[in-house]
Amino acid sequence: MTMPDATPPFLPFARPDIGDAEIAAVTDALRSGWVTTGPKARAFEEAFTAYLGGDGLQSIAVNSATAGLHLALEALGIGPGDEVIAPTLTFTATVEVVRYLGADPVLVDVDPVTLNIDPEAIRAAITPRTKAIMPVHYGGLACRMDAILSIAREHGLKVVEDAAHALPTTWQGALVGRLASDATVFSFYANKTITTGEGGMAVTRDPRLAERMRVMRLHGMSRDAFDRFTSKTPAWYYEVVAPGFKYNLTDIAAALGLVQLQRLPRFLERRQHLARRYHAALAGLPLVLPADAPAGDVHAWHLYVVRLAAGARLSRDELIQALSERGIGTSVHYVPLHRHPYWRDRYRLAPEQFPHADTAYRAMLSLPLFTAMHDAEQDRVIAALHALLG
Repeated sequence: MTMPDATPPFLPFARPDIGDAEIAAVTDALRSGWVTTGPKARAFEEAFTAYLGGDGLQSIAVNSATAGLHLALEALGIGPGDEVIAPTLTFTATVEVVRYLGADPVLVDVDPVTLNIDPEAIRAAITPRTKAIMPVHYGGLACRMDAILSIAREHGLKVVEDAAHALPTTWQGALVGRLASDATVFSFYANKTITTGEGGMAVTRDPRLAERMRVMRLHGMSRDAFDRFTSKTPAWYYEVVAPGFKYNLTDIAAALGLVQLQRLPRFLERRQHLARRYHAALAGLPLVLPADAPAGDVHAWHLYVVRLAAGARLSRDELIQALSERGIGTSVHYVPLHRHPYWRDRYRLAPEQFPHADTAYRAMLSLPLFTAMHDAEQDRVIAALHALLG
């Protein structure tokens, strides 16, 4: 007699939380006849602005956060010869957009506790060529935006927040997206706090920036397809006013995003619940647990990044392998940019220039944390970590 396989299914690092409401919304978009940018995309922009509280904000839906960051910097006039300061501990998208424009990213170290960009490192990196700062709200924890915005005002610099992890993060009681930055860009990639599959949103209070980003997201055309094809009078004519890009979000994706945005409060509650369970269960292990938000603020908990403490019986890579053998997926956020060949070689970067980011990288791994994760699945992760490190 063959015994049933008792091995539990593989637990991925992340899994999107898609339900019947999202499927119905996408089906409705498909049946509507609008599958590219149309009424759903506009409704998503309006709903996102309303979620952030309105008050002069404008939201521009795009097909990725990378596109949104590129549009924001382009609209701000960043170009050849300019420098943009950003943390080394981020995904390459944050700074590759700087190179798209012929400008140079200046990478700096992070705070050893929060792993967010260090304001004092920003101050030390400013030169006459510096034009902007790009803080990244790492893992869903807000950067010290009061300090960063103060430095920007002091030196006449623009600020574009990479908020790919930061919905619905707050800083000093205000949602990221409502702060005094020039622009803020969110991601809706598959593993983010809400998803449209691929997609993003650029947010600004500056009507000139908003208008430029809208024009440039669709080939630099003076009118988008929705305007032209829904007009009740002949409206075939448009003008190309700049060499733009193809960065618009489809109605199919926006339909998904509208439902996900409605579910965001429950998503946040679930992520906070899972983070609290990790905090309590892992406290006795040789791990440095992620910093929480200051009292009164919200951590979005996009990521739960732990670091092995000195003296742990396994290295980071050994722990990742051992968890994988137990059917548990993990990830590393991130291999710092100064370790990647392009950035390292172009800007002659070395690990000793970024001691906090490099030390953190060698010890870090991201544990599974997603809203569709059951407590029993999280218990598997916790039990495995205790067996391996306890």
